[in-house]
Amino acid sequence: MQLFVLSLLLAAAAAMSIQDISTNKWNAFKIRNIVFGSYYPPITSAVITNSYEDLVKQEWNNFKLKYNKSYDSEDSDNVRMNIFIENKIKTEQHNARYARGEVKFQQEINKFSDMLPSEYRKLLGYRRSPRDLRKKASYYLRPANVGDDPDKVDWRDKGYVTDVKNQGHCGSCWAFSTTGALEGQTFRKTGKLVSLSEQNLIDCAGSKYYNNGCQGGNSEESFQYIHDNNGIDTEDSYPYEAQDDQCRYSAKNEGAEDTGFTPITEGDEDALKSAVSTVGPVSVAIDASHHSFQQYKGGLYSEPACSTSDLDHAVLVVGYGTDDDGDYWLVKNSWGEDWGESGYIKMARNQNNMCGIATEASYPNV
Repeated sequence: MQLFVLSLLLAAAAAMSIQDISTNKWNAFKIRNIVFGSYYPPITSAVITNSYEDLVKQEWNNFKLKYNKSYDSEDSDNVRMNIFIENKIKTEQHNARYARGEVKFQQEINKFSDMLPSEYRKLLGYRRSPRDLRKKASYYLRPANVGDDPDKVDWRDKGYVTDVKNQGHCGSCWAFSTTGALEGQTFRKTGKLVSLSEQNLIDCAGSKYYNNGCQGGNSEESFQYIHDNNGIDTEDSYPYEAQDDQCRYSAKNEGAEDTGFTPITEGDEDALKSAVSTVGPVSVAIDASHHSFQQYKGGLYSEPACSTSDLDHAVLVVGYGTDDDGDYWLVKNSWGEDWGESGYIKMARNQNNMCGIATEASYPNV
């Protein structure tokens, strides 16, 4: 009987809206205890209501304290709490599937758990360029003088990768993917790892390159800007602000330059693997629009609803390998070290171009 009740309640949880959660405290209390802890049979309505309020407020207050969250009114706080509850339910339902071995990655409550999907998507600032720069570029060809690709590559171990950065509430992922790839190629050439300025790109690589600062942009267009501009400043000289500002590029503070970029054949994971193996970190774009990505904690990420063509987030592939869960891409994100696996995600490899990871991959020529 209890299993039947649990099944009904979990099904109800999946269908509940924010309004349902906020107005039906009895159902929410039962869901809260099933998903967050153990199920307690009803005693009295007053006890149920008070227990629900206490449990939710404790979870909510802990969340706000951990992530330094505050809101401008009590109404706003209540709205955000209800969003948090809904995300918590989804996350715990997913983790129950993980415990049963149905999926290979875990989710967790994180700094994005009080966001509506529409707000979360504003962080996903990758935009396809209306012009095709690839027409004039030479595609990656595997060098003839190298052997088979190694089973595992991690360019962090070789000094190619700067620390995980944080784009904040700015849709500037494209700038971080650009600098990450150029930092790696500059290290490959000079042996010096220099953190480059994303703010330089946000402020200066504008509409001429079909970029729009915190409202989104494109990594390949940004490689073209750096080529045309004869360089990009260092992070130290042009620090990140997480907002649009006036262009202040100074040639005396240049940290790197490129001569264009090399694209990788669209959708070809073998070519991407070869490029990562022989060249270094590669800029890629993915579909990161899903709750599963938003709340990712660790493990081998795959999302059946992912698109291979509707790409909205730029990241950096810094390696690949195989573990007990399967083949993976090692991907550096730009959401800080408190997201995912210390700022990284392992994305499924050799699963039909999962989330479009090989659809728009490229690296700068240095």
